[in-house]
Amino acid sequence: MKASRIAAAAAVAGTAVLTLSAPAFAHVSVQPEGTAAKGDYAVVDFKVPNERDNASTTKVEVNFPADHPIASVMPEAIPGWKIDITRSKLAKPLTVHGEKIDEAVTKVTWTADGKGIEPGYFQKFPLSLGALPEDTDQLVFKAIQTYSNKEVVRWIEVPQKGQDEPENPAPVLELSAAADDHHGTASAENTAEKTGKTTAAEDSGDGSDTTARVLGVAGIVIGVAGVAYGVLAGRRRTAA
Repeated sequence: MKASRIAAAAAVAGTAVLTLSAPAFAHVSVQPEGTAAKGDYAVVDFKVPNERDNASTTKVEVNFPADHPIASVMPEAIPGWKIDITRSKLAKPLTVHGEKIDEAVTKVTWTADGKGIEPGYFQKFPLSLGALPEDTDQLVFKAIQTYSNKEVVRWIEVPQKGQDEPENPAPVLELSAAADDHHGTASAENTAEKTGKTTAAEDSGDGSDTTARVLGVAGIVIGVAGVAYGVLAGRRRTAA
């Protein structure tokens, strides 16, 4: 019995060691800085980890969804990286702020002109995007990662709901509901205006009440003084 218990404990311990020592593989992902609302503009970060111990990441390509083109794409300058933006003609022009746009960004490429992303590190690649589409809940960006040893990893598999995550999932940007800031601002302004008017009315009312009270007290004082003067005058006449 003791031998079997020892063997079982050793097996459990061995499994725990294997679990702890197993590498936690990361993948290229995308997250907004704040929110990414439909129909709005957003800054998003593509996070690229280096998964190799003997090579650096020297090139990252992010392909934009053709079914939901984005007209405006602005990268943030990153020291040590050259940035190329690829634009293509649209089969169906977009209308942005009343203007028709006949081309959109289809790919952004970052190429290292230095060491790149070394083993044990990751790099964020920020982009300003807009206007985000209003007819979808997510955007799928297929990415390609190239290492200094010429190895290429394609993060292009689209995750499916209800299924296990694929081996090389594509970065997916989740979009939130369209912002309603303008209505909210107007409502806030109206509320502030009404509050201001109410406060002014209350202040006016308080001022009127105070004035009336002062005048009333003054009248009483004058009346009492008049009565006292009359009594005093009567006594003087009697004494004379």
